[in-house]
Amino acid sequence: MSDKSDPDIRFDAKGHCNYCNDALDKMPKVYFPNREGGEKLNRMLAEIKEAGKGKPFDCLMGISGGLDSAYLAYLGAAKWGLRIAAVHIDDGFDTETAIANTEKLVKKCGLEIVTIKPDKRQFNELTRAYMLAGVPSLANPQDNILFANLHVYAKENKIPNFLSGVNFALECILQPTKSHPFVDTVNMLDINEKFGRDKTDKLEIMSLQQRYGYYKDKSVVVHKPLDYIDYNRERALSELHDFCGFEYYGAKHLENYFTGFLQLYWLPVKFGIDKRPSHLSSMIASGQMTREEALAKLSEPLYTEAWLSKVIELIKNELDFSDDEFAEVMAAPTRMHDEFKVDKKLKMALNFPFREALKKGYFLLNRSSRGDRR
Repeated sequence: MSDKSDPDIRFDAKGHCNYCNDALDKMPKVYFPNREGGEKLNRMLAEIKEAGKGKPFDCLMGISGGLDSAYLAYLGAAKWGLRIAAVHIDDGFDTETAIANTEKLVKKCGLEIVTIKPDKRQFNELTRAYMLAGVPSLANPQDNILFANLHVYAKENKIPNFLSGVNFALECILQPTKSHPFVDTVNMLDINEKFGRDKTDKLEIMSLQQRYGYYKDKSVVVHKPLDYIDYNRERALSELHDFCGFEYYGAKHLENYFTGFLQLYWLPVKFGIDKRPSHLSSMIASGQMTREEALAKLSEPLYTEAWLSKVIELIKNELDFSDDEFAEVMAAPTRMHDEFKVDKKLKMALNFPFREALKKGYFLLNRSSRGDRR
């Protein structure tokens, strides 16, 4: 972990940062890879199955082709006997590996999957506006539209129980510097008004108030089963490969070309932010990697030139940037989200103590998630 781009990070006498210490303090309260977790899991499964009696499905899941959602779907359908309504939000940036993983998984699990495609032009134009604005949370439209569609599907089909791949083991540490909550639709619409070329009326988007309303009326109840098991990345990959031929895509969030671009190019080049230390530190905290192993991984290049060339070409084609326009965007000054309009209620919430909680990673409002990229 580094203070290079993070003014909020602090190190103790042992050289441990506040994010890691907070995660370790939090661990016994939220992560149960033990007998207690097994008991919690059994109670949760019993409640979900009871609520699903007489209905077509017990629960809803977002499926992305990434590890977290794939492993949870495998456990839920093949091991726990849940009747899962599987939904995939196709934003046009899925990698070939993710597409193949999804196809193999749902076939082997016997799941019927519903694929929802946001309006391509408006989605790409909104994302393009974020790039022109030069803000850090480039995937906010992606995350917002993903969750909005899942929440609407859950409510319309009266499936209150939602299984989330959010987990402590692989993502307990998150440096939130410069990020902004994806539920701030005021911010989103202002950025689009200033830099966009189209409306958003064909897109399903979700405000902070709408999201709160879903949880308040219990039309959506979120469960995180991976916190009730000993969730080990290598073991999960091995099980999935044996089960359906699942292939890993290289690193966290790289099952989607756009989130790969955000993580490995946009944030490091524009903002000096490397997300890998957070991901690797999470694995150290959950006992899946040593610090020496993590440092060795961190010494590897962020990307290969072949991968970057392919992804940049895709971004330019999909978002309608010429070579010169893309170069100008990457060279342009950066802006922070609060340089645009911000939801007043969210702005109040971002004051202490909520801001402190965000710094500790307690509220994963900016997790890139397409199933496992939440």
